[in-house]
Amino acid sequence: MAGPADAVTPEDIPALQDEVRALAAERDAVILAHNYQLPEVQDVADFVGDSLGLSRQAAAVDKSVIAFCGVHFMAETASILSPDKRVLIPDVDAGCSLADSITPEQLAAWQAKHPGAVTVMYVNTTAEVKALTDYCVTSSNAVKVVEHILREHGPDTPILFGPDMWLGSYVEQELGTKLHVWDGECHVHAGIRPADIDEMRAAHPDADFLIHPECGCSTQVMEYVAAGDVATEGVHMLSTGGMLDYAAEHKGEGRTVIMATETGMLHPLRMAAPDLDFVAANEAASCRYMKMITLPKLRDCLRDLSGEVKVPVDLAQRARLPIERMVAIG
Repeated sequence: MAGPADAVTPEDIPALQDEVRALAAERDAVILAHNYQLPEVQDVADFVGDSLGLSRQAAAVDKSVIAFCGVHFMAETASILSPDKRVLIPDVDAGCSLADSITPEQLAAWQAKHPGAVTVMYVNTTAEVKALTDYCVTSSNAVKVVEHILREHGPDTPILFGPDMWLGSYVEQELGTKLHVWDGECHVHAGIRPADIDEMRAAHPDADFLIHPECGCSTQVMEYVAAGDVATEGVHMLSTGGMLDYAAEHKGEGRTVIMATETGMLHPLRMAAPDLDFVAANEAASCRYMKMITLPKLRDCLRDLSGEVKVPVDLAQRARLPIERMVAIG
């Protein structure tokens, strides 16, 4: 057995990765890793991406086992979309502060106060919350989904949006409409404050600035842009997938780029465009839950087929509906 995660040295990594790949082949497993995972875990994965993209990839792949290197709600989503596959997570305690910020009981009570409202929830929620939801969203399509609801159900349709208040605020400002927004947040993104942005932009005045809509500073940054304090052409509000598209488009330009999201995103960005100098808006913006997944834990989970996440059939059917509605919108 391996020692604690911090006992893994750089010298250990290649052998562990070889062991993981061999076990994956033996178990007929696909390895998925979120963009915020440790670099050595991302490097051993078959697919790296955001939570929904990975779950959809898992459903399309002809493998019987999914090893999901991410947090618990992501493995649940994979189980919802791939009910016939065995979904494993290397550490069942890898949770999510944002998903934990709303419970099914809280959502049901909120809905009871707003009869007739359409419920829109971020995919960063538990299966139980998804099962009470009308539409799911990601950071990249939240505006589009809410736009669709208002167009289909009428501009005055009340919408309950959660659990991320910053993403909700972003959607409100983009569409110029008022939503009922849940008071939840991701502790990592909330820790990236306007002062961090001011400091980094002062240090790199010519840098482009990529910001994830969940960041607590995003509303403030949009106000800076509206006031003309920040040049609009340098600011890009992007999902993690959008950040990777940016890297591909600007590869070869050799510029400095400030990135405001969880620091694990630096690795895939640097892999996608090695000549670009990607710097974090806040080096302390690291999710301890994401970093709970290590190569030894991944190795053990594949070897023992441990850490299985299975969403019950009836719950999965209800939770799948809002995801499918979102996917149909695009």
